[in-house]
Amino acid sequence: MTTLIEVKVPDIGDFKEVPVIEVYVKPGDAIQAEDPLLTLESDKATMDVPSPAAGIVKEVKVNVGDKVAEGTLVILLETAAAEVAATTAPAIPTAPAAPAAQVAATVATAQPGATAQRAVLPEAEASTDVCVLLPAHNEPVSAPGKVYMPTPAEILGTPRPHASPSVRRFARELGVAVGQVEGSGPKGRITQQDVQAYVKAMLGKAAVAPRAAAGGGQIGELSLLPWPKLDFAKFGPVENRPLSRIQKISGANLSRNWVMIPHVTQFDEADITELEAFRVALNQERQQDGTKITMLAFLIKASVAALKKFPEFNASLDGEGSEMSLVLKHYFHIGFAADTPNGLVVPVIRDADGKGLLEIAREMAEKSKKAREGKLGPAEMQGGCFSISSLGGIGGTAFTPIINAPEVAILGVSKSQTKPHWDGQQFVPRLLLPLSLSYDHRVIDGATAARFTTYLRQLLADMRRSML
Repeated sequence: MTTLIEVKVPDIGDFKEVPVIEVYVKPGDAIQAEDPLLTLESDKATMDVPSPAAGIVKEVKVNVGDKVAEGTLVILLETAAAEVAATTAPAIPTAPAAPAAQVAATVATAQPGATAQRAVLPEAEASTDVCVLLPAHNEPVSAPGKVYMPTPAEILGTPRPHASPSVRRFARELGVAVGQVEGSGPKGRITQQDVQAYVKAMLGKAAVAPRAAAGGGQIGELSLLPWPKLDFAKFGPVENRPLSRIQKISGANLSRNWVMIPHVTQFDEADITELEAFRVALNQERQQDGTKITMLAFLIKASVAALKKFPEFNASLDGEGSEMSLVLKHYFHIGFAADTPNGLVVPVIRDADGKGLLEIAREMAEKSKKAREGKLGPAEMQGGCFSISSLGGIGGTAFTPIINAPEVAILGVSKSQTKPHWDGQQFVPRLLLPLSLSYDHRVIDGATAARFTTYLRQLLADMRRSML
């Protein structure tokens, strides 16, 4: 005669809404009393829910990820005490304690070669010393006041990953299946360093996989781990703020450019002591005009002269694979990054080679104002040959700007600083401007980039060179 019993979550203390992290049984499985059915994980520890009796699993009521509390129905178990006892291997004689006898019987019937992970029961549940035979080595392991219980999966030769609750939580936050990680700790225990090493190894294997298509190849796809999904609210107060339209558009472009373009950044410093004095004098002379000349206007003029001397910087790659070619441009449209309340935009000064310093300064002021007001049209942000991102008004010493495809280079400018400079006889104070030139290494090599920045800083040190 069989009886259908309901297996519920036992007393687990004051914990509520505890997530199920592993389920060990499925309908049709034959289990013994005290076999673990599932594992719960609270903020402090993991807890196994054991079977109260031997029998056949008829139905599993929970899944991994469900949240349960004391009294939650988890399993429907069909029991037949007499039949189960008849088919069970004889138990190893032990002390009368029921849990210890059941553990010994389970281990004695395990398949040869299986490795048992030792789960420690609370000392209150085992009042005597118990000797358990490990199937892998057939050597007794005794521990005062402890009972070691292998899981069903371990008895069948597929051991459950040996990791602490904090390591399991860390792995889940990174989107890593802990069972795929090889443990380096004692007895194969998985550590946080093992999880980190696994993630680094997976990222190292991520490569561009070209996709074949009629008429030519297409841009490849990166094989990366899924983006981690976290409940940030469980760590503290949070606020959800949607990205602006500009951030959504620029974010996708920047991600593509950073991944697809082999960036290299050349750093240098330009002596702008005389140029800054000239700029200040010009602004004082033109106070009635209302047009303020910034260092960026000088940078645009100097960049045009440098692009003329090094035409590979005023170019774009076109085509795919073996059909790729370099398009050299004979116009000079310079983009500059403008800071707006909704994010960065890049207005373009068209035909900068044919405009004077004052005209460039006025156009920059007009387009920056339109950008802040959200009135900048798409045509005013297209056709750029070379971009400049100036953070000098904010601060910093250097950074790595991301190339604005399909351009092949971008100039980053940080805050100028007065530093001691050796003039051959003594140290003198000079105003130095940090330059950060990011370039596409498929088009430009390091020697050419160094020559470009060297020429650029020579121009900024003496703008008369631009007339040569």
